Amino acid sequence: MALKASPDAQARLLDLQALDTKIAQLTHRAKGLPQHAAIAKLQTEIDSLRIVLLEQSGAREDVLTELGRIESDVSLVTARIARDTERAQHSTSAKDAQAFEHELANLAKRQYDLEEIELTVMEKLEERENALAATNEQISALQAQIDAIVVERDAELVGLQADIVAADADRAAIAGTVPDDLLALYDKQRLRYGVGASHLRYGVSSASGVKLLENEMAEIRAAAPDDVIMCATSEGILVRTKESGL
Repeated sequence: MALKASPDAQARLLDLQALDTKIAQLTHRAKGLPQHAAIAKLQTEIDSLRIVLLEQSGAREDVLTELGRIESDVSLVTARIARDTERAQHSTSAKDAQAFEHELANLAKRQYDLEEIELTVMEKLEERENALAATNEQISALQAQIDAIVVERDAELVGLQADIVAADADRAAIAGTVPDDLLALYDKQRLRYGVGASHLRYGVSSASGVKLLENEMAEIRAAAPDDVIMCATSEGILVRTKESGL
């Protein structure tokens, strides 16, 4: 049995469709805000810098390990110089004194070489730490940009969400006045084809923009006012009004 609904009930589908279109547009705008892309781009840059940061941290740790090893060697040589110096001071043998003198000269040379290496490694450590600090500064600067954009984006989202909530409320109010079977058909077609109702306006289906053929218009003219007619081009419910050109 063909579905029937009063012309007024069918006409309310146009208001419902307008609200559904508005909600879809608002939702699309919310998802497509340019801030989303800007945030994603900046986050990608931060992610890349974090990889660099890990590499730099590893390089810094390697230098710290190298520095620790050299400092340990310096400490050992320094301790040995102190020990041999004390022993030399208490030695009564000229031969032993000469041996200590030779040993101390070698240790002094070794200490000098180690301290030179230590200075070089410390300079390398400073370079690594400066690079690490520079990368952290870059990340902080990018994060600050993201934070600012998030505030801007969220402010827009609040406005859009408020509009969506208001449109949802209006839709619910109108949907409550539409017969259940008509509303079910409208929702089914809208979900399947993107359009639930199309206004027949001066012989043109508003949803598709297609002008109906004369034989199609003749069939529509012959239909009862409460017959529910489907649009052949948009698959939505074709709503007839005084502007339909019938």
